[in-house]
Amino acid sequence: MITKILARGGRACAYLAVRYVRALLLLLALPNGLLLGWLITPFTGALVKLANSERRRAAKYLGLPEGAPLPPATPRAPGDVVTLFRDRSFKRSLWLLLTPLAMVPELLVAVIGLVGAPAAVAGMLLWRLDPGNFSLMGVGVDSWAEALTNGPAQILVSLAVLGWGAPALARAHARAIRHLLAPSGAEVEMHRLTQRVDELTKSRAGAVDSHGAELRRIERDLHDGTQAQLVSLAMRIGIAKQTMVEDPEKAAKLLDDARDGAEQAMTELRGVLRTMYPPILADRGLAGAVSALAARCPLPVQLRIGELGEVPAAVEAAAYFVVAESLTNVTKHSAAGHVEVQLEKRGSELYLAVMDDGIGGARISEESDLLGRGSGLHGMLHRVQAIDGHMELQSPIGGPTTVEVILPCG
Repeated sequence: MITKILARGGRACAYLAVRYVRALLLLLALPNGLLLGWLITPFTGALVKLANSERRRAAKYLGLPEGAPLPPATPRAPGDVVTLFRDRSFKRSLWLLLTPLAMVPELLVAVIGLVGAPAAVAGMLLWRLDPGNFSLMGVGVDSWAEALTNGPAQILVSLAVLGWGAPALARAHARAIRHLLAPSGAEVEMHRLTQRVDELTKSRAGAVDSHGAELRRIERDLHDGTQAQLVSLAMRIGIAKQTMVEDPEKAAKLLDDARDGAEQAMTELRGVLRTMYPPILADRGLAGAVSALAARCPLPVQLRIGELGEVPAAVEAAAYFVVAESLTNVTKHSAAGHVEVQLEKRGSELYLAVMDDGIGGARISEESDLLGRGSGLHGMLHRVQAIDGHMELQSPIGGPTTVEVILPCG
């Protein structure tokens, strides 16, 4: 109990002392700042950044979320004081200039809490070296009676300040900083919209890159696979036609080869089409398609499929490809013995999770498709982000690996 009180008080005193030193350094910079610093852009930006830093530290001390920061200062030309004092972020940051004055009593409380008890012990033991010049509770010590009376009283007062007074003042100071330096509601909304635009810009760029890569893959598969098979098929049929009269047996063999080639071309064409939008989704729905993937997987797959209801086609396709790619990765790279797939509707979102008990170590990289085991995770991420979904990968070394995906259905 005593240890917790002392730790809480020490943390509060440290918070107040550091805040006071930072505020004092800012105040000492004011003579130059008032004359020159506020007339140039860098000082304005530094003041706003300092305000955001103080809010983050206050939130950390209180154990609260950081919240939206003050927007950056408005760009302006040197000497443009009008724009400077119209800037809301700068005007809110000016509250920092009052904190050194307000923190004088707070610093006094912190000093009493930290120094009071050690000073009392020292005074009780050393007052005889210089009687009358050692004081306890503000009273000079001239006798053992005064030392043994005022010393414990000072220790108790110091511990009370350290355990309750300093934490109360530190919390009040942190709350005031969070309130005074907080952006307005409109600024918070603008910050949220700006972040959202940045996220959509990134996801759009990823979706465009993924779409381009997908088109190139389809074109390569058609050119190298299906088209080559069709060209070979046409040549065999042509040769068979020319040799049909002179050598019917050779022509029949060529036609048999052509038939086999046609079947192979159809198989490859169906494979390409399946990567664009799997026909099984239209035939059996998402639950049936995922069940088919699990049945084809060489590893044991435990399915947990809840009620799905109506799911948009784009969401069905994304979920199907995530499951297909995940099962492929598990089979090739994880050395797993068991896989679990969970699929369910949660409100207006589709939740999907693929878990395996393999060796772990999967990593997504922005520069390449994957650092570590497996492949295709980067493509999965782009496919999910393209429809405003969220994907999270947890794969510590030694396993297990979990891929969680949330896809909006609204």
